[in-house]
Amino acid sequence: MKQLKLVGFVIFLFFLTESLNLPTKPQDVDFNTTQKFIEENVGHIAIIAFAQHIQEASFEEAEMLAKAMTEHKDQCLANSTLSQCLKLPQDVLLETICAMEGLPQKHNFSHCCSKVNGERTLCFFRNKKADVGFLPPLPTLDPEVKCQAYKNNSESFLSNYIYEVSRRNPFVFAPTLLRVTDLIEEMTKTCCEEQDKANCFRTRAEAVIRYLKGLSSYQKNVCGAYLKFGPQVLNSIYIVILSHKFPKIEFKELTSLLEHVSSKYAVCCEGDIVHCIRGRSKVMSHICSKQDSISNKIKKCCEKKIPERGECIINSNKDDRPNDLSQREAKFTENENLCEERNADQDIFMAKFLYEYSRRHPELSTPQLLRIASVYDDLLKECCNAENPPACYGNAESKFNETIEKSLQIVQRECKHFQSLGEDDLKYHYLIKFTKIAPQLSTDEVTFLGEEMVTALTTCCTLSEEFACVDNLVDLVVGELCGVNENRTINPAVDDCCKANFAFRRPCFEALGADKTYVPPSTSQGLFTFHADLCQAHNEELQRKKDRFLVNLVKLKPELTEEALRSLLTDFTNLVDKCCKAEGPQACFHEEVPELVAKSQVS
Repeated sequence: MKQLKLVGFVIFLFFLTESLNLPTKPQDVDFNTTQKFIEENVGHIAIIAFAQHIQEASFEEAEMLAKAMTEHKDQCLANSTLSQCLKLPQDVLLETICAMEGLPQKHNFSHCCSKVNGERTLCFFRNKKADVGFLPPLPTLDPEVKCQAYKNNSESFLSNYIYEVSRRNPFVFAPTLLRVTDLIEEMTKTCCEEQDKANCFRTRAEAVIRYLKGLSSYQKNVCGAYLKFGPQVLNSIYIVILSHKFPKIEFKELTSLLEHVSSKYAVCCEGDIVHCIRGRSKVMSHICSKQDSISNKIKKCCEKKIPERGECIINSNKDDRPNDLSQREAKFTENENLCEERNADQDIFMAKFLYEYSRRHPELSTPQLLRIASVYDDLLKECCNAENPPACYGNAESKFNETIEKSLQIVQRECKHFQSLGEDDLKYHYLIKFTKIAPQLSTDEVTFLGEEMVTALTTCCTLSEEFACVDNLVDLVVGELCGVNENRTINPAVDDCCKANFAFRRPCFEALGADKTYVPPSTSQGLFTFHADLCQAHNEELQRKKDRFLVNLVKLKPELTEEALRSLLTDFTNLVDKCCKAEGPQACFHEEVPELVAKSQVS
């Protein structure tokens, strides 16, 4: 159940993670605690902002900004009437980055520094690179070296970690990254006391990585939805999430809570770190101040300190469906005045429908409920212009069931792949599929998407809640593919799926075949050039090389069937195994590779 809670509530985590809050009024309940927390973490916040905005910059340059922002904080604490203390924190942060001598020219962001206010923030945001293949591999240190580094200077050790993690996760929100820093410190303290330090670090690091990846995928998906489709789609997403989690909440209370949630998206998604941090705990405070009308299961959570409250509520169980809540709400299908009510305020009407349908159907995924709302909206547009509207929209439930059945078939097909293929073969299936659909993606991006699909299916396909679990997690994979920036482009078919209708992205991708506009490279570009150092690769590294070989093979030969591609991958594996056992691996490669090349040309 612990694993299921992670799956079920990773989509709830975005606005409930509330490690930070910068109150503007002394009477705010958490003023003293949160103000102190901000003051103590100014350096880390500055490093996060810098590393996410200027990913190529060095750690030493990030430290310079942290030092400058810490000095700014100290000056303003001593005298808050100074002119620089009256500026918005985000403006101060970006002005300081732009004022660092030679840095804008060195890292090519001078054009952003010439802009002001929101335009500057947006420019820095659009400068972020989701594909971090240009960065060197994350440094790996011997456990003893790690522990000594932490012992010598824990602050520098943690700052370096947060810098490396932030530049590789440019769209993750600052509170999440600060929580990751806490987890890294807890891990380091614990593992440095263990006899088997290496095993301890490896085991605990896996949990931290899962936590970060889950939130990263969700935050990117949410921001992609906001930036490409606007606040209306975001409101719909959170109507579903809140109605699922708190089915007894009244619609009026829900809309009040949504105002707090929605007002923070622009600043969080566009990279205004400080404003994002300021407003995050308002949602939590709202929930805890309205326990009687929202949930009776979070009392103990709301008594906890600020950093603990969010995770406690996330891991609390969903509220039970109220006993007086009928299985279906007849007023949306059997009401003769339906069109008049809809036409009076279409946004409110559709929000009420989504609220009522979501709280009655906790077994359905967030994307599926959005699909049903989209189908219903289209149906009413047609029916309310028909001669007999009630007869037209009277079959709405059958339309909903038809949509559910189509989505269920996709999930069943995916879980059948999971059951019939081993983990590696399942990954190869999706590597081939994603590369054929979007060969313009980098090899690293495709391998990441393949791994995420495997994670989603291995997590969900054995659960009783299989449908909602798979649909929710695979939707995050689709979000990774579509990206955050509204101007991201891959190829016409993929772009159409990403931008046409948020709710139906997944069915759209399911129907895609190989990209017809793609022109493969004219040469193999070193794909069949192997060296003896391949034999030095350990299991995980060798597996990565196999994955990369397969993706690049599909890019070179997109016309080949999956069966032919898998056969060539098997030949590659056998060739490596054979040559690495030979007395002269390099000579063996030289002799055997032409046969593999020849087979790839006739397959």
